[in-house]
Amino acid sequence: MTTGRITRSCLILHGWQNHRPEGHWQHWLADRLAGLGHQVTYPQLPDPDDPGLEVWLTELARHLDGLAAGAERVVVAHSLSVLLWLHAVVRDLPALAGVDRVLLVSPPSGSVLAGYPEVAEFGFAEDALGRWRAGRPLPHPTRLVAGDDDPYLPEGVQAAYGDPLGLTAELLPGAGHLDLDAGYGAWPSVLEWCLDGEAELTVRA
Repeated sequence: MTTGRITRSCLILHGWQNHRPEGHWQHWLADRLAGLGHQVTYPQLPDPDDPGLEVWLTELARHLDGLAAGAERVVVAHSLSVLLWLHAVVRDLPALAGVDRVLLVSPPSGSVLAGYPEVAEFGFAEDALGRWRAGRPLPHPTRLVAGDDDPYLPEGVQAAYGDPLGLTAELLPGAGHLDLDAGYGAWPSVLEWCLDGEAELTVRA
Protein backbone atom coordinates (compact mmCIF):
# COMPACT_ATOMS: atom_id res chain seq x y z
CA MET A 1 0.00 0.00 0.00
CA THR A 2 1.31 3.45 -0.88
CA THR A 3 1.28 5.97 1.93
CA GLY A 4 1.09 9.71 1.52
CA ARG A 5 4.14 11.86 2.07
CA ILE A 6 4.35 13.54 5.47
CA THR A 7 4.02 17.29 4.93
CA ARG A 8 4.37 18.47 8.52
CA SER A 9 6.39 17.16 11.46
CA CYS A 10 5.60 18.64 14.87
CA LEU A 11 7.52 18.54 18.13
CA ILE A 12 5.53 19.46 21.26
CA LEU A 13 7.51 20.22 24.41
CA HIS A 14 6.00 20.33 27.90
CA GLY A 15 6.94 22.21 31.05
CA TRP A 16 7.90 21.57 34.66
CA GLN A 17 5.84 19.02 36.62
CA ASN A 18 3.98 18.13 33.44
CA HIS A 19 3.33 14.41 33.02
CA ARG A 20 1.34 14.93 29.81
CA PRO A 21 -2.16 14.72 31.33
CA GLU A 22 -4.83 13.90 28.78
CA GLY A 23 -6.79 17.06 29.54
CA HIS A 24 -3.93 19.45 28.72
CA TRP A 25 -4.05 21.39 25.43
CA GLN A 26 -0.73 19.90 24.34
CA HIS A 27 -2.13 16.38 24.60
CA TRP A 28 -5.26 17.54 22.77
CA LEU A 29 -3.08 19.15 20.08
CA ALA A 30 -0.95 16.04 19.60
CA ASP A 31 -4.06 13.92 19.12
CA ARG A 32 -5.62 16.34 16.62
CA LEU A 33 -2.46 16.70 14.55
CA ALA A 34 -1.91 12.94 14.44
CA GLY A 35 -5.55 12.49 13.43
CA LEU A 36 -4.93 14.81 10.49
CA GLY A 37 -2.03 12.65 9.33
CA HIS A 38 0.89 14.77 10.53
CA GLN A 39 3.90 13.30 12.27
CA VAL A 40 3.78 14.24 15.94
CA THR A 41 6.43 13.86 18.62
CA TYR A 42 5.17 14.63 22.13
CA PRO A 43 7.79 13.13 24.43
CA GLN A 44 7.78 12.78 28.18
CA LEU A 45 10.99 14.58 29.07
CA PRO A 46 13.04 12.95 31.87
CA ASP A 47 12.33 13.76 35.51
CA PRO A 48 9.72 16.46 34.89
CA ASP A 49 9.47 17.20 38.63
CA ASP A 50 13.22 17.71 39.01
CA PRO A 51 14.54 18.34 35.49
CA GLY A 52 18.14 18.81 34.46
CA LEU A 53 18.93 21.37 31.78
CA GLU A 54 21.72 19.36 30.18
CA VAL A 55 19.60 16.20 30.13
CA TRP A 56 16.69 18.05 28.55
CA LEU A 57 18.98 19.66 25.95
CA THR A 58 20.23 16.21 24.97
CA GLU A 59 16.66 14.96 24.65
CA LEU A 60 15.68 18.03 22.63
CA ALA A 61 18.48 17.40 20.15
CA ARG A 62 17.49 13.75 19.84
CA HIS A 63 13.85 14.53 19.14
CA LEU A 64 14.70 17.29 16.67
CA ASP A 65 16.88 14.83 14.77
CA GLY A 66 13.85 12.54 14.57
CA LEU A 67 11.61 15.01 12.77
CA ALA A 68 10.68 13.95 9.27
CA ALA A 69 13.07 14.98 6.53
CA GLY A 70 11.46 17.04 3.78
CA ALA A 71 8.46 18.01 5.91
CA GLU A 72 7.73 21.39 7.45
CA ARG A 73 9.20 21.14 10.95
CA VAL A 74 7.19 22.90 13.63
CA VAL A 75 7.99 23.27 17.34
CA VAL A 76 5.52 24.18 20.10
CA ALA A 77 7.07 24.79 23.53
CA HIS A 78 5.19 25.58 26.73
CA SER A 79 6.37 26.98 30.05
CA LEU A 80 9.77 25.60 31.13
CA SER A 81 10.42 24.19 27.67
CA VAL A 82 10.43 27.72 26.29
CA LEU A 83 13.52 28.27 28.44
CA LEU A 84 14.89 24.95 27.20
CA TRP A 85 14.42 26.16 23.63
CA LEU A 86 16.09 29.49 24.33
CA HIS A 87 19.12 27.78 25.87
CA ALA A 88 19.39 25.64 22.73
CA VAL A 89 19.21 28.78 20.57
CA VAL A 90 21.84 30.62 22.62
CA ARG A 91 24.14 27.59 22.38
CA ASP A 92 23.44 27.26 18.64
CA LEU A 93 22.51 23.61 19.00
CA PRO A 94 23.16 22.01 15.59
CA ALA A 95 19.87 20.09 15.68
CA LEU A 96 17.96 23.38 15.44
CA ALA A 97 19.04 23.89 11.85
CA GLY A 98 16.13 22.08 10.22
CA VAL A 99 13.30 23.79 12.14
CA ASP A 100 10.93 25.97 10.11
CA ARG A 101 8.92 27.82 12.77
CA VAL A 102 8.43 27.96 16.52
CA LEU A 103 5.69 28.88 18.98
CA LEU A 104 6.75 29.86 22.49
CA VAL A 105 3.91 29.72 25.01
CA SER A 106 3.93 31.14 28.56
CA PRO A 107 7.59 31.17 29.54
CA PRO A 108 8.04 31.68 33.30
CA SER A 109 10.22 34.64 34.23
CA GLY A 110 13.74 34.24 35.54
CA SER A 111 12.76 35.84 38.83
CA VAL A 112 10.15 33.14 39.37
CA LEU A 113 12.46 30.28 38.36
CA ALA A 114 15.10 31.54 40.78
CA GLY A 115 12.74 30.78 43.63
CA TYR A 116 12.56 27.06 42.81
CA PRO A 117 15.85 25.12 43.18
CA GLU A 118 14.55 22.34 40.92
CA VAL A 119 14.40 24.64 37.88
CA ALA A 120 16.57 27.64 38.76
CA GLU A 121 19.27 26.59 36.29
CA PHE A 122 16.84 27.07 33.39
CA GLY A 123 16.65 30.81 34.05
CA PHE A 124 18.83 33.43 32.40
CA ALA A 125 20.75 36.13 34.21
CA GLU A 126 19.24 39.60 33.94
CA ASP A 127 19.76 41.06 30.45
CA ALA A 128 21.53 37.89 29.29
CA LEU A 129 19.15 37.27 26.38
CA GLY A 130 19.32 40.86 25.23
CA ARG A 131 23.12 40.87 25.34
CA TRP A 132 23.22 37.57 23.45
CA ARG A 133 20.89 38.79 20.71
CA ALA A 134 22.50 42.24 20.32
CA GLY A 135 20.62 42.93 17.11
CA ARG A 136 20.86 39.46 15.59
CA PRO A 137 17.57 37.84 14.54
CA LEU A 138 16.30 34.63 16.04
CA PRO A 139 17.23 31.68 13.81
CA HIS A 140 13.62 30.70 13.08
CA PRO A 141 10.30 32.51 12.55
CA THR A 142 9.08 32.67 16.13
CA ARG A 143 5.88 33.75 17.86
CA LEU A 144 5.57 34.42 21.57
CA VAL A 145 2.24 34.22 23.39
CA ALA A 146 1.15 34.37 27.03
CA GLY A 147 -1.79 35.25 29.20
CA ASP A 148 -2.00 38.86 30.33
CA ASP A 149 -2.44 37.60 33.90
CA ASP A 150 0.17 34.82 33.99
CA PRO A 151 1.11 34.35 37.67
CA TYR A 152 4.57 33.12 36.63
CA LEU A 153 5.31 36.28 34.62
CA PRO A 154 5.03 39.16 37.06
CA GLU A 155 7.08 41.45 34.77
CA GLY A 156 4.83 40.66 31.82
CA VAL A 157 5.88 38.62 28.82
CA GLN A 158 6.89 41.60 26.69
CA ALA A 159 9.34 42.96 29.24
CA ALA A 160 10.64 39.54 30.28
CA TYR A 161 11.06 37.97 26.83
CA GLY A 162 9.58 40.01 24.00
CA ASP A 163 11.91 42.98 24.30
CA PRO A 164 15.11 40.95 24.85
CA LEU A 165 14.30 38.68 21.90
CA GLY A 166 13.06 41.39 19.56
CA LEU A 167 9.57 39.90 19.43
CA THR A 168 6.15 41.46 19.86
CA ALA A 169 4.40 39.22 22.36
CA GLU A 170 0.78 38.28 21.83
CA LEU A 171 -1.33 38.66 24.96
CA LEU A 172 -4.39 36.52 25.62
CA PRO A 173 -6.82 38.11 28.12
CA GLY A 174 -7.46 36.04 31.22
CA ALA A 175 -5.52 33.04 29.93
CA GLY A 176 -3.28 32.69 33.00
CA HIS A 177 -0.40 30.28 32.40
CA LEU A 178 -2.28 28.59 29.54
CA ASP A 179 -2.48 25.41 31.56
CA LEU A 180 -5.17 23.19 33.00
CA ASP A 181 -5.68 25.53 35.94
CA ALA A 182 -6.59 28.25 33.43
CA GLY A 183 -8.98 25.93 31.60
CA TYR A 184 -6.71 25.18 28.66
CA GLY A 185 -7.74 21.79 27.51
CA ALA A 186 -8.86 22.13 23.90
CA TRP A 187 -7.30 25.23 22.30
CA PRO A 188 -8.42 25.44 18.67
CA SER A 189 -6.30 28.40 17.62
CA VAL A 190 -3.02 26.62 18.46
CA LEU A 191 -4.07 23.83 16.12
CA GLU A 192 -4.79 26.46 13.47
CA TRP A 193 -1.31 27.92 13.99
CA CYS A 194 0.30 24.51 13.56
CA LEU A 195 -1.45 24.22 10.21
CA ASP A 196 -0.89 27.85 9.19
CA GLY A 197 1.86 29.96 10.72
CA GLU A 198 -0.09 33.14 9.98
CA ALA A 199 -3.15 32.06 11.99
CA GLU A 200 -4.30 34.30 14.82
CA LEU A 201 -3.81 32.98 18.33
CA THR A 202 -6.91 33.58 20.42
CA VAL A 203 -8.35 32.56 23.78
CA ARG A 204 -10.27 29.31 23.86
CA ALA A 205 -14.03 29.57 23.81
